[in-house]
Amino acid sequence: MAAFHHSLVLSLFLALSLSNIHTTLAGRQLLQTIPPLPKVTPPPFPTIPTSLPPLPSTPLPTMPTVPTLPKPTLPPLPTAPLPTMPAVPTLPKPTLPPLPSTQIPSSLPTVPKVTLPPLPTSLPTIPTTIPSIPTIPTTMPAIPFLAPPPSH
Repeated sequence: MAAFHHSLVLSLFLALSLSNIHTTLAGRQLLQTIPPLPKVTPPPFPTIPTSLPPLPSTPLPTMPTVPTLPKPTLPPLPTAPLPTMPAVPTLPKPTLPPLPSTQIPSSLPTVPKVTLPPLPTSLPTIPTTIPSIPTIPTTMPAIPFLAPPPSH
């Protein structure tokens, strides 16, 4: 409740202060006439050198030489004879039992002929025009007991 009371008082004070035309004009005059600001001179920028200083010239150290290593010698591979593979055993020739004899018919059975019903001779036609939309009357019909009486 106190916050509402404070905001009400503040809004009334603001309305009263803005309702005075002279106060509003004086505020506008102050906002439109700003005094000129003094000119500010920036400090001078430091100069950038145009050439780089020379690099120090120190002699490069000498690279050590790569030592020579003795050539390695590999022992010879042993020459052992390969073992002989055992002979593949011969298997007996398999014999299959004879196939059962089934009677295969010499000709296929005949399928009965099926006839389709004939197509109708007159097919329905597709309309090519759009039917017109009925019009809505724009005048109101006169209601007899609300109309003024005829003048004679």
